[in-house]
Amino acid sequence: MKKSGLFVGLVTLDLIYLAQSPPQSNQKIVAADYTVAAGGPATNAAVTFSHLGNQATVLGVVGCHPMTQLIKGDLANYKVEIIDLDPNTQNAPPVSSIIVTQATGERAVVSINAVKTQANRESIWPEILQHVDIVLIDGHQMAVGSEIAQIAKARNIPVVIDGGSWKNGFEKVLPFVDYAICSANFHPPNCETEDEVFAYLSGFGICHIAITHGEKPIRYLEDGKAGVIDVPAVQAVDTLGAGDIFHGAFCHHILQESFTTALQQAAHMTSFSCQFFGTRRWMHS
Repeated sequence: MKKSGLFVGLVTLDLIYLAQSPPQSNQKIVAADYTVAAGGPATNAAVTFSHLGNQATVLGVVGCHPMTQLIKGDLANYKVEIIDLDPNTQNAPPVSSIIVTQATGERAVVSINAVKTQANRESIWPEILQHVDIVLIDGHQMAVGSEIAQIAKARNIPVVIDGGSWKNGFEKVLPFVDYAICSANFHPPNCETEDEVFAYLSGFGICHIAITHGEKPIRYLEDGKAGVIDVPAVQAVDTLGAGDIFHGAFCHHILQESFTTALQQAAHMTSFSCQFFGTRRWMHS
C-alpha cells in the first residue's frame, strides 16, 4: 500500500564526476563520466522512498533561480513533490561538486549546504502534515524541522532523523524523534565514543537507534537491547548518497516491518545502489 512521507531539509544541485582520483593542487583532470541530479540528504531519501512505490514530498528551499529548473526536472522525473519554503528567492541553490574515485567508489565533496538558505518556522503550516505517514528530518533546516517534529509527535506520526553529522539545534528535535539513524560521524556534544552517543540519544527517550559504518556492520539499540546487523559485501563503484538511500529505504520498510528488518532491508538496498555510478542509475538497472 502506498504511503506518504515528508522529507525535511537540504535541496542541492549535485554535479557528480567519475574520475581516477580527485585533482591535486593546480592539476586538471578529465572525468570518465558525469551526471547531474538534485541532491541533499532529505532529497535523495525522498527519491528512494518514491522509487519504492510511495508518495514523497521534500520540504526545503528551492526558489526560482534558473538553475533550479534542473532540480525541479529531476524530482518531477522521480515523482517527488516539492513544498518550497522560499519560492520567490532568486538566490542560486546550493551546489555540490562531487568527484567519485573509480577504483574505490569513495567520494570527495565540495558543498555549501543550506547555510545561506535557512527558512523560519513561519514558512510552514499545520496542514502540511495531513495524510503524512512518516517524517524524516536531516537537520539542514533546523527551525522548520523542529516545528515539524513537534507537530508530527502530537499526531503520532513517526519521526526519523538522518544523523549524518551533529548540527546545532538537533537537541530541539530529538525529544520528538522515534528513530535515530546515524552515521559514525554523528558526534553530539561531549560524546567521544559510540556508547556515549547511544546513551545521549537514549536520554531523549529515543527507543530505536542505529549507527551505520559504511560497509561494516550496523550497531543498533532497540528498547535498551543492543545488536549488530551485517551489511552485504559488494564491489563499490560509488558510495555517494549511500546514507541518504539507506534513510529513504528505512522510511519505507519501517512502516510495514520491525526495526531490525527495516535496517536489514535498507542495508541490502544501499549496498546494491553502491554498485552503480551516481545517485540514480541503480534505480534503472
